[in-house]
Amino acid sequence: MAVADERKPPSSGGVRPPTRLARGLGVGAVVTLSGLLLIGCGGPRPAPVPSPSRSAAPSPSPSPKGPTCSNQTVMAGWTIKQLAEQVVAVPVQETDVSAVQAEVAQGVGGILLFGSNAPADLGSQLKSVEASAPGGIIPLVMTDEEGGGVQRMANLVGSLPWARQMGSTMTSAEIQSAAASIGRVMLQQGVTMDLAPVVDIDGGVGPNATNPDGFRSFSSNSTVATNDGLAFAEGLAAAGVIPVVKHFPGLGEASGNTDDGPAATLPDATLQTGGLLPFEAAVNAGLPAVMVSNASIPGVTTLPASLSPAAIQGLLVGQLHFQGLILTDSLTALAIADLGLSVAQATVESIAAGADMVLFSSGDPGQVTAAIDAAMVAAVADGQIATSRLVEAAGQVLAAKGVNLCSPSGPR
Repeated sequence: MAVADERKPPSSGGVRPPTRLARGLGVGAVVTLSGLLLIGCGGPRPAPVPSPSRSAAPSPSPSPKGPTCSNQTVMAGWTIKQLAEQVVAVPVQETDVSAVQAEVAQGVGGILLFGSNAPADLGSQLKSVEASAPGGIIPLVMTDEEGGGVQRMANLVGSLPWARQMGSTMTSAEIQSAAASIGRVMLQQGVTMDLAPVVDIDGGVGPNATNPDGFRSFSSNSTVATNDGLAFAEGLAAAGVIPVVKHFPGLGEASGNTDDGPAATLPDATLQTGGLLPFEAAVNAGLPAVMVSNASIPGVTTLPASLSPAAIQGLLVGQLHFQGLILTDSLTALAIADLGLSVAQATVESIAAGADMVLFSSGDPGQVTAAIDAAMVAAVADGQIATSRLVEAAGQVLAAKGVNLCSPSGPR
């Protein structure tokens, strides 16, 4: 079982994590870099406060003939299984995307592409799979295009240097232009979300078993890491691809790689004047999505951040006031398995903690998704998760996709 989170509220049937108000930013959202140098240099930050209410998408104007329609009012009529499917992104090899045809037909919220040599007709293959999505609500299609050794589609989008090399040899404008260039090809191929940029502050060697970042980080300097990371994000967004800043609250100088086992970030007091700064800047710039790491945070939680209300509701939502889509790092990482949790159990804990979408990178997608569905149904039935929390999470996924369930012409 997971160890107790020292800042997690006591469990009771009526106590739920507070909700947030979404900005409704999705594909095509454009962010700005205005004022990031000031933010990157530090300054006072707001103390943690209770997170504000959020709604997954703006409501259409009230109809004179009936009540206001919104994504939330429509989803209130969905089954728990339908809601649970939307908060899951299933992994698949980019050379065999038809392998998740059944999961897409069941309504999964996302597809996570793995591999290193994408087929030339990836876009048409994805379109064929997406045709089976119920109600025309197609999944987010995501992959890792960071640069250097972390590129899934380099043969299609072109090679990028490691982030470290970009940070030391390119201007922010050049980084933005390079990201926009790969983003345009990604979108042409049907990939709508990039699990990048890494905005962690790190100057070490890696990635390896002891350092998850290394050359994936733009710099050990907080200003450079902030400005270059957000320039990369702005380029993607301008191309119509959703950027995901990672790995909150900052894996720079972490004690180890969570893919290989438990690890901890730097202490919270250190993060407040270092690792958190790029994420604070990203939130202030209006970026639409954040990935939460599987590392614990000394001084905040002994749980992996991806499972911790103190990390998600306390730091990301409460202190930084983030209002967009919150994704987990892979819940099949050994840092999660070390707790004795299955992916389904970890999903329940993560969604209850305030995450909106869970990722996993191994295991049979059909079996894992079925287990998640069953676990979520049970968690709602026994009061571990409120239906409203699941509606909120699924609503955030729909908002990221730009889906309007009330549109007369269909969900998009």
